[in-house]
Amino acid sequence: MGRPKERVAKARRNGGRKKMTHTPVKLTFEQYLEYDDGTDNRYELFDGELIPVPPESQETYGIARFLFVQLLSLVKLEQIFIHSLELQVQGKTQNRFPDLVVVSEVHLGLMDKRITIALDMPPPPFVVEVVSPYRKQKDDNYKRDYIDKLHQYQQRGIPEYWIVDPIAQLVTVLVLVNGKYQATEFTGSQQIVSRTFPELELTAKQVVEARK
Repeated sequence: MGRPKERVAKARRNGGRKKMTHTPVKLTFEQYLEYDDGTDNRYELFDGELIPVPPESQETYGIARFLFVQLLSLVKLEQIFIHSLELQVQGKTQNRFPDLVVVSEVHLGLMDKRITIALDMPPPPFVVEVVSPYRKQKDDNYKRDYIDKLHQYQQRGIPEYWIVDPIAQLVTVLVLVNGKYQATEFTGSQQIVSRTFPELELTAKQVVEARK
């Protein structure tokens, strides 16, 4: 497909100004997959338009890296992705880049051309998101992980979704039961219980303070 000719920085997001790339027509997800602007930028496709994904913070990366190391003894190295795997979801925002994803071996053969799990592929078994700083629960950073992604990941059928919240010092584990997430919260020295990885021995404090 040809590259969009018009770009206008014009959208408000996350309480600040973020560039939204306006195109002559709204892109389908298939057209988005063919898009190339000659940069290494990552984009979320929101209602057919491209929104650049900002770089991750040191705190987010530190927590994701800590969990990556803990999971290495339980799954193969090539099954764990930090900030690099793209997940197609349903909704106005049509794709997400989770902070950490563990995939099944079947996905490795399906992602030989692009690290993207499309809707016609099985859902990954395990996803983690680290909540970006927020002041109150009405803030976009809070709603994105606790509400928007929760609904999208539930609809996508992801069996286990962790929300790591350094502000609240809380790890919320959501497990899919009969198509709906059931949430269990862990704080302080409480050991996190994972249905996907029952051998994992981590406390909430170890996870939320991994960057410190």
